[in-house]
Amino acid sequence: MTQRKRGFTLIELLVVIAIISVLIALLLPAVQQAREAARRAQCVNNLKQIGLALSNYHDTNKSLPYGRTLYMNGLPFPLPVAYSFSPQAQMLPFIDQANLWGALNFNLPWADPSNTTGAATSVAAFLCPSDSRESVPLGWAGNNYRANEGTSLVFGYGPQQDPNSVNVNMPPPNGAFFADVSYRFAQFRDGLSNTTLFSEHIIGDFSNAIATDNADTFEPGTYPTTPLQAYTQCRGINYLNLQYQGVSNVGAPWIYAYHSTTSYYHSAPPNARSCMFPPLRIQTTANSYHPAGVNVVMGDGSVRFVKSSINIVTWMALGTRNLREVISSDLE
Repeated sequence: MTQRKRGFTLIELLVVIAIISVLIALLLPAVQQAREAARRAQCVNNLKQIGLALSNYHDTNKSLPYGRTLYMNGLPFPLPVAYSFSPQAQMLPFIDQANLWGALNFNLPWADPSNTTGAATSVAAFLCPSDSRESVPLGWAGNNYRANEGTSLVFGYGPQQDPNSVNVNMPPPNGAFFADVSYRFAQFRDGLSNTTLFSEHIIGDFSNAIATDNADTFEPGTYPTTPLQAYTQCRGINYLNLQYQGVSNVGAPWIYAYHSTTSYYHSAPPNARSCMFPPLRIQTTANSYHPAGVNVVMGDGSVRFVKSSINIVTWMALGTRNLREVISSDLE
């Protein structure tokens, strides 16, 4: 007499499936955390490359790159913003991109046809792997790393030698970069280890028909005079209301020096909303897809992770090169 083999009952099968589902649910966050840890490590490595490139640039040129180049070739009047080339473009030879640097024509606008290839060429050192970059238009290469322009709201001071310029009474720039100036490390009176050079910013959605809180640059329609006013007014808008859309072309192309492309400010906390206050006032923040903070590279080349909850006084002190603030250890 043969004995029939016993199979799984329906209840047993359902129990096994349930156990497997629970195990997957438990393992998935761990896998995601491991992947993010690897992406964050690559992001740190990118910033280390940028810090080293800036140090080598300084050794060669005796100063850091220009934050933006609005007054080129000694001209006493500002050229259109379209001429403005980024620090990223200027540092190319020092991140093993000498051929790409040589392909750019810095005497013509970044959008000139002669610079089309450069604008479309992706540079791995400028991209954080935690950002998918799916929205970047064809022909524009993205950028996740921004130059620190300090704690001011000033994007520009208006025409030179004009006492009625819109920002003539605003505080002078105090970051590591600014328009038409290249700073020497000797001017970092706060110390290179206490001053940030670059941090992160996610890439935008490239559509003013879409409101993306942490990516777009919004326009409240106000005119603040202090960082606190700007932060309060920026945070107070309903960002879903499309009337407040300012700039959605955020983070590309990397050759174009602009407040929503290659610069950021320490006038608001990390991962706060970014806003613009025309004419010529701006509060672009540092932000990232890393949980609860951003990476920064300091003047000495070290990379730190800064929590979004950092004391705003400490964050602003990290953004200045010459105010002699005392930096607390409350960063991570």
